[in-house]
Formats: sequence, C-alpha cells, structure tokens
Amino acid sequence: MQKDIISQHIPQDFSDQSKVWIFQGSRAFIEKEQLQINEQLLQFYEQWVSHGEPVKGWAKLLFGQFIVVLADEASSTQIGGCSTDGMMRVIKSLERQYSVSFFDRLMITFLKNGKAEMLPFNQVQYALDNMHLNPDTLTFNNAIVHNKADLLEQWLVPLKNSWLATRVSF
Repeated sequence: MQKDIISQHIPQDFSDQSKVWIFQGSRAFIEKEQLQINEQLLQFYEQWVSHGEPVKGWAKLLFGQFIVVLADEASSTQIGGCSTDGMMRVIKSLERQYSVSFFDRLMITFLKNGKAEMLPFNQVQYALDNMHLNPDTLTFNNAIVHNKADLLEQWLVPLKNSWLATRVSF
C-alpha cells in the first residue's frame, strides 16, 4: 500500500537504481507556493547537465513538504560534483525565497489522514504515549533512501518498521 502511495507520484521510466535526494521542508507549503516550487524544479531539471551532457532528471514537491530529486544515471549521464552543486543552489535558493529550511534533521514527518504532519524528534515518545501516534502510523524514512527502489519500498513505512522504532517504546 505504501509503495502505491509513492509510485503514483514518481516517474515510471526511471531505473530503480536512479539516485534520489530528499529535502524535507521545515513547514508545509501552501498551494500557491507548491505550484511555484514545482515550476522552478521543472526548469531546473529540464536544464540539468553534468559535464556538459544532459541529465535524465526529475524533481517535484511531494506531500506539500518534500522536494524529491531523481537522476537516472543508468540510462543517462553520471552525476558529477558540479551538477550536484547546481541542484544544491536551487534548494538553497528555495530556502531563501520561502523562508524555510530543507536541512532540519530533528523534525520527523508522519502521514496522517493523507497529510504530512511534523513533530520534533523529542516529542515523538509523548505523541505515542498519548495515542496521537501508534506503531502503524506511516513515517517518512528520509535518511535511508538512496535510490528509486528505496524510495518506493522504504521511504514511507509504519513507525514500527522505521529507524525510529529503536528509539521509542511502544
């Protein structure tokens, strides 16, 4: 089921080994911002090059909060340092433009009622103890996703199957 939630948003014609980057916004974006961000991401990846060669890339804001970037190195150009730097410039520009951080690793995001909801790491146990979360609450596992296969299989998992499971008590 979780795979279906993700796969409907991800291009099917990218290799399962496509490199993935996930940038979690420190807040949800309103609809107007989402449209603007997706337009900027489209402009970025349509012009993305590595060593002068086009990159088969894709980027989109998902769940109103996550920028997901894919690069299909299996059927396209290998990503070099300069092309990664170009991607990071876009992310940093979006941070400044929308007064948001994409690098706060202490915020944990859950999918509740189809909507991304964030909690500071130090409040997760409290939310579990007070039944705002449970072991089956879907959790975004940002840190372990490295390729498209990981994105589809491991990005959105029940809390009990996430990296958080060893840091909380159920």
